[in-house]
Amino acid sequence: MSTSGGDDEAGTIEHQVSAGEPARVAAGAHLTLHYRVSLADSGQDVMSTFAGKPATLQLGIGQMAEPLERCLLGLVEGSSQSFELAPAQAFGERNPALLQRLARRVFDAHVSGDSAYAPGDLVELPAPDGSRYAGVIKAINNEFVLFDFNHPLAGQRIRLDVQILGVL
Repeated sequence: MSTSGGDDEAGTIEHQVSAGEPARVAAGAHLTLHYRVSLADSGQDVMSTFAGKPATLQLGIGQMAEPLERCLLGLVEGSSQSFELAPAQAFGERNPALLQRLARRVFDAHVSGDSAYAPGDLVELPAPDGSRYAGVIKAINNEFVLFDFNHPLAGQRIRLDVQILGVL
């Protein structure tokens, strides 16, 4: 992937487009694009806009995962590109330390009592600092709940297909 321009003092890349040149994706750009995120090994789609409306987003503000945003930098308006990302380049390797057992009584104290939970459910829990974090239930019984706090795509090779429709 190539970019043009140079680094400014803040470390961001500036892109100057001459008349007649297509616009290039830069940090902070507003984009209209189609994209597909799939598992590289199975081809299973995780997310795709190709069958519907394109996505419109701004880079750098959390609307797209940062590892995927990095792939877009330097692409030109009208281009299509595919990327395969190793786990370390995408959402990280799976971390066994992020499998955590929580006593069932503690779990019950922090979730809605009128909900039935099962393995595979994504549950938000409060953190000690007042923020919230999410984990996937791997096992649940009367004694404990086993959570996986890894990103759902951690440990997976990812394929990203993009078609850049517009760059502002």
